[in-house]
Amino acid sequence: MLQTSKISKRSIVLWGSFLLPVLIMGSYFAYRQMAPFGGSSLLTVDLGQQYIDFFSYFRNSLLHHPSSLIYSFSKGLGGEMWATNAYYLFSPLNLILLAFPGKFLTSGIMVILLLRYGLAGLSFAWLIDKTGWQRGPRIWAFSTAYALNGWMIANQLNMIWLDVLVILPLIIWGLFKLIHQGQVGTYIAWLAVMMVDNYYMAWMVCLFTLLIIIWQLPVLDSWKTRGMAFLRYAWSSLLAAGIAAVVLLPTIFALSQSKGTYTENVIRSRFEYFPLKMLAKLVPGSFNFDQMPKGQPNIYIGMIMILGFALYFFNTRVKWTQRIVAAGVTIFFLLSFCYEPLDLLWHAGQFPVWYPYRFSFVFCCWCILLAARTLQVDYRPAPWQVLCLSVLTVAIFAYTGTLKLSYISTDQRIIGISFAGISLVYLLLNRRNTPGLYDLLLICLACCDVATAAFTSLNNIAYVSQKEFATYTNQLDQASQKIRQHDQGLFRVAKTFTRTKDDPFQADFNSGDHFGSTLEPALPDFMGAIGQPAGDGFVTYSNGTQVTDALLGFKYTMTKKDPSTPLMPRSGYRPDWNGLATSASTSKVRIQRNPNSLPIAFGASNEILSLAHTTLDPVNYQSQIMQALAGRPINHSLFAVQNFTAVRFENVQSARQITGTTFRRKDFLKPAAIKLTFNPPTNDSYYLTVGPEAADDIRLSVNRKAFAQTKNYRDTIVINLAHHQKGKPVTITMRLKHQAAWLQNVSVYRLNQRPFNASLKTLKQSPLKISHFSNVRISGTVNIHRGQSVLMTTIPAAKGWHVLVDGQPTTSRTVLGTFMAVPMSPGHHQVTIFYRPPYLLAGALISLVCLTGTIIIVKRQQYTTR
Repeated sequence: MLQTSKISKRSIVLWGSFLLPVLIMGSYFAYRQMAPFGGSSLLTVDLGQQYIDFFSYFRNSLLHHPSSLIYSFSKGLGGEMWATNAYYLFSPLNLILLAFPGKFLTSGIMVILLLRYGLAGLSFAWLIDKTGWQRGPRIWAFSTAYALNGWMIANQLNMIWLDVLVILPLIIWGLFKLIHQGQVGTYIAWLAVMMVDNYYMAWMVCLFTLLIIIWQLPVLDSWKTRGMAFLRYAWSSLLAAGIAAVVLLPTIFALSQSKGTYTENVIRSRFEYFPLKMLAKLVPGSFNFDQMPKGQPNIYIGMIMILGFALYFFNTRVKWTQRIVAAGVTIFFLLSFCYEPLDLLWHAGQFPVWYPYRFSFVFCCWCILLAARTLQVDYRPAPWQVLCLSVLTVAIFAYTGTLKLSYISTDQRIIGISFAGISLVYLLLNRRNTPGLYDLLLICLACCDVATAAFTSLNNIAYVSQKEFATYTNQLDQASQKIRQHDQGLFRVAKTFTRTKDDPFQADFNSGDHFGSTLEPALPDFMGAIGQPAGDGFVTYSNGTQVTDALLGFKYTMTKKDPSTPLMPRSGYRPDWNGLATSASTSKVRIQRNPNSLPIAFGASNEILSLAHTTLDPVNYQSQIMQALAGRPINHSLFAVQNFTAVRFENVQSARQITGTTFRRKDFLKPAAIKLTFNPPTNDSYYLTVGPEAADDIRLSVNRKAFAQTKNYRDTIVINLAHHQKGKPVTITMRLKHQAAWLQNVSVYRLNQRPFNASLKTLKQSPLKISHFSNVRISGTVNIHRGQSVLMTTIPAAKGWHVLVDGQPTTSRTVLGTFMAVPMSPGHHQVTIFYRPPYLLAGALISLVCLTGTIIIVKRQQYTTR
């Protein structure tokens, strides 16, 4: 009966540790009317611009085409997804999203986020209960502080990382069992789960486990025991990595082709900022939007926990050697927060793009662990210790008062010093007579503190409205479904409106847009070379021409029926689509079919195998590609330069040429602009090129209509100006944003329609007629005509692709630095192209062997224990 009572009390404590963070944050979200509680949403920054589209892709893949979990043509022009999913989507909690389609996805995100808050509190409660450091309801103070720590609040929008707070305490418990009991099963299992769930966060956890074992070794009674424990830790860690090899090996290879190419080669020994500045992060709510791209670590855990952490180093119940090691670990953490080489170590050799010091969650965990070890039921610090802490607290808040920081207000400092004062008084109280009352005070103090900090931080961030997301998503989904109902083939779709660069993931169609950390560099290099906005980690297809539409297989286009339609932001201007037949439509979107599009593979001249990228002019490069494929002289350009008929300078100096000139305002207080006008002499398509400097320096409009363009491009872009507008003047206005602007590569080109049609006719002679396709396998037949000796594809080349021609393995070639091409003799051929992630099979075999070995070891340990 007594045992049943203990189990019941423990269950209540654990349930409470789960429910408290859920109720606190759920109440806040309801107050802010975030979906499903109202008209706002959790979507902000990367969660709204990237992750939600990945979640939609994940849901569509599981329900409709699982092969896209391995490779997807919705990732830019096509790309591997195994390593991408290992970073973004392998959390088992994402399966909950299957119940939330389309516009309801925001509600699913809310459910998962609240679950993560609750599970983080539950797992930490489990840890400190199992260690015996805390008992009963007072555990809630520590578990809630952990679940609502500063890192969690600042990064709740980075949902792909949050599982680490749930899994980390379980790994630590497994590590304690390994060190003190010699049992390895728990540690191996949870570390393997972490590596599969998110390898990036797992790297930081692995570094932390090394620090934990160094901290725990002094507890052991001899050097031999310590050595054995460390060896056990080392091979157990390797076994965990082996079990996760089915994910890790393909991911490591894929990263070496993408994200890994950006690793820093030069490490500078320097401090990134004045170290004392991080003291400002001890003020509750010290976070806002400006801290996202570049700021200090988010480490707030509540004043009582901070004081408990500090008192650990004076706690005589802990061996002095262990306290010295803990001090060393703490110093290592603090240096990592400001010293560049250590910062790079935690981030696996790459500086974070936004969200700096992503490893600060392990420091929060560390501090709360030491506080839990110290602030036990019968612990009471000496008055001199409390006095020292009081002086230190006043000094810290006095120092932060001298700093001019946008993320700290006077009210926040008052709240912080108040919580600190209450915490100091609490530490002096005699808790022997009524421990239950003082436990309640501890719980209220800790929970109110971190809740206040959380609410203050999140109030500083703007969010996307539910209507804005739902309206756009509905229209995009409807248009994508219309196309699939009309045509179930393999093709790409272009559009002139956008919400994010991952719209193809959101609505499940193939295009040329993507934003993600694992994008292979060859793709943005190529897209930039043909005049599309591109950069490290993103590509867009918003500036297509008739040439690129045809070559890249953009068979359908989506445009807004009404250009002024709200909540559907414009992303491009495509008059060369005027005249295309309407294939289908929705209430807001017109869908047109492009008769010039080529299939994903077609017969071509072998001249493409030797074509080098020797021009920085994107339209000339487009011409060279098409002419080489058609077997025509590449110096016979498909584009001709079109001269301007009039140039007008407003509040800037005159110039004989636009390209290469730096224009400066004459009167700093008045608007300044350059207006270029030309009259199209034919009904052909006309295109403008503009250098990348224009992204920051000018506002562009065409015939008084502002030109919508993504801002962060790095190459000369191509802008669609006119089509079937013979004799109708076109005016390009470039307004200076600042006092000066340097204009580069400003030219207008006319597409010569007749030679373009001739080259296109040649390339249409030998299409790959697809009999079966999925994201990882394409089968069909092709008749290669005389003069053609290559099957050209617009599938990005990758080592995972394999080709069978007439049943025989054939080696493919990489052309244009980007695409796969297959040498092939004239005649009729059966072609199969399939994708298998490199090292997937090897990783699966290693995982199986290591998992089997781990089971044998654990079973043997259990048998020995009996």
